[in-house]
Amino acid sequence: MYNDYNSDQNRSDYEYHYSYRSDGDGFQPVQPPAPIQPKKKRRAGKLVAAALCGALLIGGSFGAGWYLNRDGGRTESRMMLSDRPLTEVDTVSVTGSEKLNFTQLYKANVDSCVSINTSALAGYNFFGQPVQTASAGSGFILTADGYIATNAHVVSNATDVQVTLNDGSTYTAQVVGSDADYDIAVLKVDPGETKLKPVVLGTTENLEVGEDVATIGNPLGELTFSMSRGIVSCLDREINLNGTPFNMIQIDTAINPGNSGGPLFNSYGEVVGIITAKTSSTGNGTAAEGLGFAIPIDDVLNMLKDIMENGQVTSHAYMGVSVASASQYPETGVRSGAYVAEVVEDGPAAQAGLQVGDVVTMLGTTTITSRSDLTTAVSSSKTFRAGDTVTVTYVRDGGVYTTEMTFGSTLDKPEEEAVPQSARQPEYYGDPSMEDFFNEFFGGYGRRAS
Repeated sequence: MYNDYNSDQNRSDYEYHYSYRSDGDGFQPVQPPAPIQPKKKRRAGKLVAAALCGALLIGGSFGAGWYLNRDGGRTESRMMLSDRPLTEVDTVSVTGSEKLNFTQLYKANVDSCVSINTSALAGYNFFGQPVQTASAGSGFILTADGYIATNAHVVSNATDVQVTLNDGSTYTAQVVGSDADYDIAVLKVDPGETKLKPVVLGTTENLEVGEDVATIGNPLGELTFSMSRGIVSCLDREINLNGTPFNMIQIDTAINPGNSGGPLFNSYGEVVGIITAKTSSTGNGTAAEGLGFAIPIDDVLNMLKDIMENGQVTSHAYMGVSVASASQYPETGVRSGAYVAEVVEDGPAAQAGLQVGDVVTMLGTTTITSRSDLTTAVSSSKTFRAGDTVTVTYVRDGGVYTTEMTFGSTLDKPEEEAVPQSARQPEYYGDPSMEDFFNEFFGGYGRRAS
């Protein structure tokens, strides 16, 4: 027997479709009657409604999306827009006691950041016309009256420096002074009656690996006032830039050409470093990403003040000699050391008793084998400062002697007279391993003052 439970009479909340079958031969179940046409329409309508409900449920799982609206057989596509109110972020002040989110950090500091565009004389073409090169960098405002910090390499040899603020104001800047050893420079603009907004300087003493950091700069010289963020990857990372060692803050913040000289902010919105370098490949050509470096602000803050007041870093050690590699002076009988070619009158070396013809072989505990060793130890290694006293070991007339010498300041260094271009001798500034070859070829020239 077959029962039709699809009829209205037999339908309940739970529908079961089943039949009874006899095992007797020849038994045929009773065929159900043909469905009535109106009921077929109702079922079709319900199926369509169920399908539409399923489509809406699926579409709803994607949030604001598309839905279908049947109107007179015509399908219309509409977008559903979120009515969530926009979040308003107030501009806050950097207090040093309250952490900022990145949006707040940007709003609090973008007006204190600048983009820097420079032009420099690269030489002259075949027709004797000057050839100019252009470069770009970043910086940040130190004082309301227009002192700005950046990298020395950003403004090196620049003949024109233009500084642009976030509001579009552009000023011609003067280079107050720079220090290539620490890669810092100070610029000065004249804002007139306008008071510029300086950054808040922090300290690296409490900086931790893993702490959030950010920078605002001028990547590629075009994408002005762009912000990138990251974390501190390492502290006191020693890297070597053009032969000069630096202890840097390593960060994974996106750094690109044009970011140089920009500020590194901690999570409180304070400047804790100056962006200076990015490593994109290793010595063997292996590609590298996420390796940026910043000069700790604690290392250079006093130098920035020094430049603002004196136009230069006066704390650098000054010895008062001009030297060459001893290998170029076989008459001394010494093949390794720094030959003293000139001694500044009343300078630190002269007061210590050093004379022309002496060969310096040690400075403190540092072994001196060539001119570059001495110049690096005095001016580039950051080991010695003005006022430090050191033991100098030297050779004179076949004897080995020592003397105590107190370094002077670069303020004690006498003004150098301009030397006509035709009278200048070649000086080597390249690979130290090729220095002896250079001096051999040019007959011992290439002396550098220290």
